[in-house]
Amino acid sequence: MAESVKPGDPRFFTRTGPHSLAAIAALLGCEVAAGEQVLSGAAPLQSAGPEDVSFLDNKRYAPLLAETKAGAVILHPDFAGRVPEGCIALVTPEPYVGWARVLTLFFPFPEPLPGVHPSAVIDPTAKLEPGVQVGANAVIGAGAEIGAGTSIGPLSYIGPGVVVGEDCRIHAQVTLSHAILGNRVTLYPGARIGQDGFGFAISKAGFTPVPQLGRVIIGDGAEIGANTTVDRGSAQDTVIGPGVHVDNLVQLGHNVNIGANSVIVAQAGVSGSTQIGPGVMIAAQAGLTGHLNIGAGARIGAQSGVMQDVPAGEEVLGAPAQNVKSFFREVITLRKLAQTGRKGPKTGN
Repeated sequence: MAESVKPGDPRFFTRTGPHSLAAIAALLGCEVAAGEQVLSGAAPLQSAGPEDVSFLDNKRYAPLLAETKAGAVILHPDFAGRVPEGCIALVTPEPYVGWARVLTLFFPFPEPLPGVHPSAVIDPTAKLEPGVQVGANAVIGAGAEIGAGTSIGPLSYIGPGVVVGEDCRIHAQVTLSHAILGNRVTLYPGARIGQDGFGFAISKAGFTPVPQLGRVIIGDGAEIGANTTVDRGSAQDTVIGPGVHVDNLVQLGHNVNIGANSVIVAQAGVSGSTQIGPGVMIAAQAGLTGHLNIGAGARIGAQSGVMQDVPAGEEVLGAPAQNVKSFFREVITLRKLAQTGRKGPKTGN
């Protein structure tokens, strides 16, 4: 069994530091008195030592705060008075965001190593800007454009005419066709972007394929998870807005349009031509039928079956999906009926 170690195994992650407490506080937008103190790492409350920074975001883990040996803890103002002696409170209204920034300080994302592996196949008409990294056995098709600072992982395929912006991370074994990507887009291993949408005409004679003539447009800063599939549009484009985060094993059908900063969690599926507003959250294994409108800021619960439009800000759950309050009222009612049935009918004298 592997030994228990703190986050950031040096075999897999590049570490920087130590960093001064003053620099960490400045990153968080807070002030500390002992700014000359230095910290060399980051770790959870239960395993952090005096040279580590830790964090508390979920009150469920508040009991661990009293016992932590961390040198400093990022936490909400509500917990600032509960840090043990010798521990510095780094107070911020968004501790988890602060933790993400500090982790990035200690463990920055790897920079691309500019250059093309000898086994890569690149069409002479493809255009690679300075600082691009192309991994082993990657293929880049005719007329493709790869922006500065982008890395293309081993065994990935970039189809003809595809445009990839600057500072993108295309991981191993990605296939990318009929697509235009903005800057800072991340495609995790095995993502399939731009294949034919599921479109065909049905007649008595069988199925006739309908040419899929659209593209996939991905906005700046979007992330697409491992083994997720995004179909290109039919006569329109499939659009993934800036800042959208799509988890692993998600299916997005043709002509789907996802607004900025929405989140779609693992194993969810969105059928063709559904319009999703900005800031929407779709939980794991939810299924959305086609041609729906999901309003801005809506929340769709896990395993929901969404068959009709969802208004902006609405939270729905269940199959078929309905307002979350109505859903739980029905659950409670059914539970009471079940309990009554087990007790049997009341009899009087």
